[in-house]
Amino acid sequence: MTIKPLADRIVVKMVEAEETTKSGIILAGNAKEKPEIAEVIAVGPGGMVDGAEVVMELKVGDRVLMSKYAGSQVKVDGQEYTILRQSDVLATVE
Repeated sequence: MTIKPLADRIVVKMVEAEETTKSGIILAGNAKEKPEIAEVIAVGPGGMVDGAEVVMELKVGDRVLMSKYAGSQVKVDGQEYTILRQSDVLATVE
C-alpha cells in the first residue's frame, strides 16, 4: 500500500535516533531522545490551500527538521510515518 498526500501535505519517516554520543558513550534505550529529523517519503501536489497558492518546495528524499509533536502518526504495512503540512517543517538538513 502506498500513501499519497493531498494538497500541501508531506509524508515523512523518522530517522533512527543515535545510539552513541559524539564522544562514543552508548545510550540506553530510555535515554534516547525522540528524533526530530525525518526523510521525506511522499509529497502532495500543492495548489490552493486556504485561499493561497502553495508551491511545494520539498521533494522525496529530502531530510527535514520538524517539531517534536508536529503532524499525525500513521502505521502502514508495519512502518510508522508522519503526515504533516509543508509549513510544519522547520528546516532542511544537508
